[in-house]
Amino acid sequence: MTPLEELSAWAAGLTYDDIPERVRALAASQILSQAASIRAGALHPLGARLVAAFGEPFQTDARQGACVLAGLGSWLNLDDTAYAGHLSNSTVAVPLAFAHARRLTGAELLTAVVVATECAARVTAAATLGPLRGQSALHTHLVGAVCGRLRCEGVTDPARWTDALGLALAMPHRPLMRAFLASDARLLNAFAPVRAGMDACDAAGAGLRGAPDLLEHPDGFLAALAEVPLPDEITEGLGRRWHTDTLSFKMRPGGPGIDAAVDCAIDLHGELRAAAGPLDPAAVSEVLVETSLYTLYAGRRADRYVNGPDAPLGALVLHTPYPVATALLTGGLTVADFERPALSDPRRRELSRLVRLAHDPALSRQLFASTAPFGAAVRRAGAAAEAWLLEFGGPETVRLALDTARPPETDFTAATKATGARVTVRLHDGRAFTRERLIPLGAAGPHTRARHEELVREKYVSLGGDAGTAMDAAGLGTMDAARLRDWLEAALR
Repeated sequence: MTPLEELSAWAAGLTYDDIPERVRALAASQILSQAASIRAGALHPLGARLVAAFGEPFQTDARQGACVLAGLGSWLNLDDTAYAGHLSNSTVAVPLAFAHARRLTGAELLTAVVVATECAARVTAAATLGPLRGQSALHTHLVGAVCGRLRCEGVTDPARWTDALGLALAMPHRPLMRAFLASDARLLNAFAPVRAGMDACDAAGAGLRGAPDLLEHPDGFLAALAEVPLPDEITEGLGRRWHTDTLSFKMRPGGPGIDAAVDCAIDLHGELRAAAGPLDPAAVSEVLVETSLYTLYAGRRADRYVNGPDAPLGALVLHTPYPVATALLTGGLTVADFERPALSDPRRRELSRLVRLAHDPALSRQLFASTAPFGAAVRRAGAAAEAWLLEFGGPETVRLALDTARPPETDFTAATKATGARVTVRLHDGRAFTRERLIPLGAAGPHTRARHEELVREKYVSLGGDAGTAMDAAGLGTMDAARLRDWLEAALR
């Protein structure tokens, strides 16, 4: 049995009762969190244009609705992440569309989300040590779309799953960074692979065959998309090592590399206000953000596109100075902060120019010691990861990553995402104020495991959702078909 066949058999046969209670609870939070992201995307003028072009999220053709939901939830960087991948744009979006259209129960929806999340994360993890990561790893959504739909449709034949996945992964998508960072094509980043996944399901249903050995074949998927293929990640610990345990919930817009720095800046806003009154950029000599290689890497890709208030949103959400300056001045970071008039605020621009990033080797060491975004992959690869690490960040990265080497995790119940930062605001009068955070608010770690339901309710309500609808999400698993359909419509209303 090939890895794709083994994964397909597991996914086709998994039942709701097979899923641990903690994983079901995380999946319910994942659904509410992504519903919040979809709401935010739909309320933005660009989201309205996507709906005008392709229709409402819930429509007669669930395939088209799934694509719209994927597009709306992805482009503001409010989508959740895991080890490995930005999963929810397909693994939640597609089950939402088909659960609504097919009048599924809450237990059936949760099962579909878990199946899609587990399969998409595993295939993404197998190719993580390659050129495509985060939102650029669009193969995540080829897998998430196929698995989410087939599970909702009740397909139990593993061969059909293998064919659909083989067809979907036959021509994996790859975004061009110019389009992704500097144009409205970003709205189609998840839309396009989800549509391809829908086509693959239709083709497999009509009898077209996919290559069952596509993942590991020398001319196949991992050979093309992974510099260090990790085929064991696809099937290792099925039913025991749950990737859903690695979920990190995005509490605010912005790339995942800036989260901890923004958390620090929000804390500093209150401290600075108490000590010196409302922050005046003219009183600041420097804002130093010490962080890991991960944040520096993302920032370098966005730097060339950020050149003023008309900077493209796709680049601005990955660029540390503006979000940190905004959080220092306002005590928060919202979707509206990435639109005018906020973008043209001269105080934000002035303070942004004073933000300087610096590498902290200790934070990079913690980054590679954590599970997400790629520490678990580096541990799985061992010495074979050296070439990828060298390309990612140079010789220092090799040393920092391999210094943290230990055996791969047997499960993810203690998973963390340590994308940390230390922010220091220095004033001209000599005073300095510092805050540090290792794990961002909502990211995988002990705090999120204990309070994820509360955190995603806060996110949902902050983006305009109803508090009662948010509270009801914890009971998704007990909802019958009629109650779930009402909840889905209310959640996205």
